[in-house]
This record gives sequence, structure tokens and C-alpha cells, in this order.
Amino acid sequence: MSAAVLPAEYEHPTPAEELTVRSADGIRLHVEVHGQPGAPTVVLAHGWTCSTAFWAPVIRELSDRYRVVAYDQRGHGHSEVPPSRARYSTRALAEDLSAVLARTVPAGERAVLAGHSMGGMTIMAAGGRPEVAERTAAAVLISTGPSDLVAELTVLPPGVRSPGLRRFLHRRLLRSRMPLGPVSPVSRVALKYATMGSGSPAGQVEATARIVHACPTAVRANWAAVLDRLDVRAGLARLTVPTAVVVGTDDRLTPPVHAHRMIAGLKDPQGLLLLPGVGHMSPLERPAEVAGEIHRMAAEHLVGAPAAGPAAASADAALAGTAPAPAAAAAVATAGSTVDPSVDPTDERTAVA
Repeated sequence: MSAAVLPAEYEHPTPAEELTVRSADGIRLHVEVHGQPGAPTVVLAHGWTCSTAFWAPVIRELSDRYRVVAYDQRGHGHSEVPPSRARYSTRALAEDLSAVLARTVPAGERAVLAGHSMGGMTIMAAGGRPEVAERTAAAVLISTGPSDLVAELTVLPPGVRSPGLRRFLHRRLLRSRMPLGPVSPVSRVALKYATMGSGSPAGQVEATARIVHACPTAVRANWAAVLDRLDVRAGLARLTVPTAVVVGTDDRLTPPVHAHRMIAGLKDPQGLLLLPGVGHMSPLERPAEVAGEIHRMAAEHLVGAPAAGPAAASADAALAGTAPAPAAAAAVATAGSTVDPSVDPTDERTAVA
């Protein structure tokens, strides 16, 4: 298969409905609704430099049983680009999520929220907001972190040992305003190294490259400045709904150390799913397992959600060989991973590669 070919599973599905939602400061957000009208709702928030297209394989896994809402973060995809740097902030992320929920989740109903990378940071930033809490049944934080992102990046090779030099170079890399230009063989290799597991096939890399390269340079850089100083630990502590965490063991952008810290800081942690060999783009790299975790949380915490379905079956198959459990299953620790001793190991599950 040519690296330029995009497999069908990564093609963006046609939404049943498209909406424009205005956030608190007037920024217009593009919102899509997929799946089954009247079914329990799942809301997906994508990460930095991505778009609703990032969720394509996960939407396909969930849309036969759920009403799936996905939206473009401000500046990304079809959402409006903020007119000034002042419109880029974690507060804006939280207000955008609040606006989307108010429009797509009817009063008196609740949804499961799933956020990847900056989308997970969005959910944490909104922690403690009553208007968000009243429409949220549970959450899934995927390949994300609450603070100290630059300090924990592992993009640079281990040969760069000086902590100060590593932070400086990582910060320069994160905040670069260099245009990405068209997708090329070189950019695919670099993007795969930084964001994906080494076993990711060409189709996944191509899908990732097309999505990331479509993000405007100024938007990428302005959000990078927010991520550089990110600290949503207070919101994490105020997140009261049942919350699961997912991370790839080879994630260079938000390594597993963040996942362990989030589990330790949550009021109602519902388990940590480790995906061996997976990088930062876990919803594209392992959509069945990510969708399965979203389904698990919906089945356990969302009224009217199906008790079983294709997504859960796929996840169960991927987890074959681990001990079954209702919410936070006993599991095998990932070889070579650093585990926070304050985290109960029975809350960990490891997917089979």
C-alpha cells in the first residue's frame, strides 16, 4: 500500500447533523452529530492540531449504539480561528465545552465525555463547572496530562541528558512557528516518531499527517503557548464524575507518568488502561480499545446505554489474558513502565499488543 493512500476506516464519516455553536466569547464552533438519534450521547473532544476527522475510526466503532457528538476545538477544523492570542486559554477550552454540551445534551440528560490530549485537558479545565457537571455522567481522559508537559516530553533522544537543555529544546520544538507544508515522506517519518508507536502502519501515519498538517501554523503555535504553561490540576481535583484514563506505553508527548498522576488525583478513578507499543495518537492507533473503554464507561454510568456492543467486544478481545472486572480490573503491569506507588495496581489493565 502506498503511504499516500488513506484506508477507508480513516475517512471521515458523513455526520447526520452539523451545527454551529457560539461559545461565551462569540467564537463559532463546528459541531457534528453522528450515530443514532435518541440514543445515549457520547461527546468527543480532540487534541492539539487535530479535528473531528481524528475521531473517524472511533466514531465508526460507537455510532451503531450511541449518538456521537464531535466538535472542532477553536481554530481547528471548521471552527472559527480566534482573532487574538488572548482568545487562546484553558478557560476558553472549558467555555467551548460548556457551550457544546448546552446545545447538544438536553437539560436533564447526561453524556459520557471523552477527550484526547488537549481534549482531555479541556475536560479537566472544566472540572468544577456546574453547567458541565450536570450534563456529564462519566469521563475518559485519553493520552493527556494536567501539567508539566514540557518537563515530561520524551521526544528528544536519551543522549540529550541535561534536564535544562532538554526543557529548552522541547519548548522550542513545541512552540515552533515553522509551517509544516504539504505532507511528504520526511514529514511522515518525523510525525510518526514524535506522535505514534513504531508499529503504526502507513495508513495510520497518513491519516495523522493529513489531519495535523491541516492545522494553521498560527493556531498551532498559539495553542502551544497555552500548553507550555498548562496547569489544570485544580480542575482535575474538582472533576467528581467517574473517570477512566487511557495511555499508550510509548507516548512521547504525554508519557504514562501523567496517567498515573491523574489516577492519583481523581476523586472517582475508574481504572487505567495501558496500550503497549502505542504512541500519543491512541484513538487512531487503537480505535477499538479506545472505543471499548468509552463504551465501558457509558454502559456502567450512562442511563440507557447498551450493556454490550461491538466496541466492548473488540476491547474484550484485545484484553484477552487479563483478569476481568467491572470497572477497575486487576491486570498485568506493563513491562518497563514507571508506576506511581500511590496508585492501586488493581486499577491497571494492559491491552494485549
